[in-house]
Amino acid sequence: MLQPRIPRVASQSLQVLHPLYGLQIRCISQNEFSVIKIPVAMQMRLKREKLKERRTEREQQMQRSRMGNQKIPIITCRRTGFNHYWGQSYSKFAAVPLASKGWLHKKAAGDFFTINSHGSNPAFEDESDIEEDFASLGLDGDIVTQLHNMGIEKPTNIQSLAIPHVLEGKNTLISAETGNGKTLAFIGPMLQQIKERNAVLSELPMNSPLGLVIVPGKELAAQIHRVASQIGRSLGIKVKLITGGGTKQRMLSPPMSRVELLVASFGALSKLTTVGVYNMNHLTHITLDEADTLLDDSFNEQVTRFMTKHPIQGAGESQYPEALSGAQLTLVAATTPRDLTKILEPIVNPDSVVRVSTPYLNHLMRHVPQRFFRVNKNTKVEKLMELVKNDSKKGSPVIIFSNNSKTSDWLALLLNDNGVSCANLNGAMSSALRQKHYEAFMSGEVKALSCTDLTSRGLDTCKVSHVINYDFPNYIADYIHRCGRTGRVGGTSASLVTSLVHKPWEVELVQKIEYAVKKREEFHNVNANIKRILTTRHQREELKHLKALAHKG
Repeated sequence: MLQPRIPRVASQSLQVLHPLYGLQIRCISQNEFSVIKIPVAMQMRLKREKLKERRTEREQQMQRSRMGNQKIPIITCRRTGFNHYWGQSYSKFAAVPLASKGWLHKKAAGDFFTINSHGSNPAFEDESDIEEDFASLGLDGDIVTQLHNMGIEKPTNIQSLAIPHVLEGKNTLISAETGNGKTLAFIGPMLQQIKERNAVLSELPMNSPLGLVIVPGKELAAQIHRVASQIGRSLGIKVKLITGGGTKQRMLSPPMSRVELLVASFGALSKLTTVGVYNMNHLTHITLDEADTLLDDSFNEQVTRFMTKHPIQGAGESQYPEALSGAQLTLVAATTPRDLTKILEPIVNPDSVVRVSTPYLNHLMRHVPQRFFRVNKNTKVEKLMELVKNDSKKGSPVIIFSNNSKTSDWLALLLNDNGVSCANLNGAMSSALRQKHYEAFMSGEVKALSCTDLTSRGLDTCKVSHVINYDFPNYIADYIHRCGRTGRVGGTSASLVTSLVHKPWEVELVQKIEYAVKKREEFHNVNANIKRILTTRHQREELKHLKALAHKG
């Protein structure tokens, strides 16, 4: 068969389309042609097929992502259709399926789900490749030796981040998840600064500390005092503890001694400094531990008044606040108030505060399994007894949280009557009795502690393996703090949090927790506000009372 004759074209390079056969021809020169022997229609079809393959591949990849790794369950539910797996994702335009979505209905009683442990303790996760130790952070050799004697060899991530800033004398906000070792992040540098100051200071007046640590409660103050004394003893530093109880006697007959570091609960400190028992004119460093509590509505006004009497470096309107004289300020918290900048303005220029935090701040503790049981008023106590008796058989220490002192006392009586040795601890008790019960629990004399949120903040309950929320907390901040009583740095490897969920607002909080885990999000606007909690509870009680009156009418 004769091939059609292809006409010659001009010598310049160009592309032409044969009018009969649809072949692409590119002219190279006057006497030479290059013919691409793929019909245009076929080229277009191949292109469409490639695009389709890519689309299919993307869809399959998205589908695999939506399913996650079925071998690694992050959330396991009674109804397996709501399980969540490692790497699983959800569409932006579809609702996230929640196991707790139907829990507002009374028929949901008996349902449950578990957030499984899905990682190691993030306290020792460091984003840098450099392996740091306490000496490389700038801590004194004597302090490092003492830390090694205490069994503390390696700094946590928040210690690595915070210690250099505090040692440099900067105002610092230290924010990290509970149980991360925040105490050493400020106590070590404070003691080192005092040691250096003592080397050049000839004499210090009685009851005139160089460093001050303020905390909201007695138990936490005693804990920090123990750590500071243990380290400071080898440095020849006098550490003093003042808390409530016997304050009036100390005001009438003040004890006089050399004090270089003072650890105090705020109430007792405020009274003793007001009457002049302690002189704060020589302060070089003030730390507010559990600053989220000290700066909330319940303490804020009194703390601000106290702090403004003792000038902080960076207070005022200067363009260079760090150059101003005054005491160094360190703020330490596991959660921070929403309006922190506004709260700090009367005390210090917020721009002078260096903020250091860990990547997992305001996230759930991924290394601690967390179970949620939907109960009703008939099964709640029964479920609690089942959980606590299982712990009692194993000899495992357990903390049971309630939202008020009456429930805390009642649960302690109930457990003791049922053969479980239990101590109670709440704000309705005297400080001496609280301390006695806390020590009995920590020493292992009793294996269960029934308490309120008074125990949820700061206390190093490293031996606790199980935390039970008999009453679910009112706010996410409280849930985070309660979970922090187990799974702590240096604590037991086995840890668990169990929550009994009953009331509508409890279900709403559980839904937020489940959603945050499934979307891999942090909790936003985490705020600890004790005064608002109390107000909310009072409003609920009033509403309940009004409903009862309306029903009677």
